[in-house]
Amino acid sequence: MNATIWHNPACGTSRKTLAILQETPNIDLTVVEYLKHPYAADKLRQLFTDAGLTARDALRLRGTDAEDRGLKDASEDAIIAAMVANPAYVERPFVETAKGARLCRPQDVVREIL
Repeated sequence: MNATIWHNPACGTSRKTLAILQETPNIDLTVVEYLKHPYAADKLRQLFTDAGLTARDALRLRGTDAEDRGLKDASEDAIIAAMVANPAYVERPFVETAKGARLCRPQDVVREIL
């Protein structure tokens, strides 16, 4: 099974999710460090749809200035544009497999799509 994780190595939950993926047999894993290789808007929309989330649901407020910038109350398009410009606004980690996509907070959520 192919799996892609949008990973932030500085995040404990992201590291724990990555470890679950690495320990799972028969996983062909792609790791995207999204702070170095930011998301495209269409990919964010697809991940959110597949995970059953809105952009607002996936907006990272903690440790960012997203709330100060008014993103908490912004439109979906405005939030996604801000996430493309500053990928730190995307909550982490997202994982995608053939079974769907999940925001893996907590990390054990990843097991739903393995």
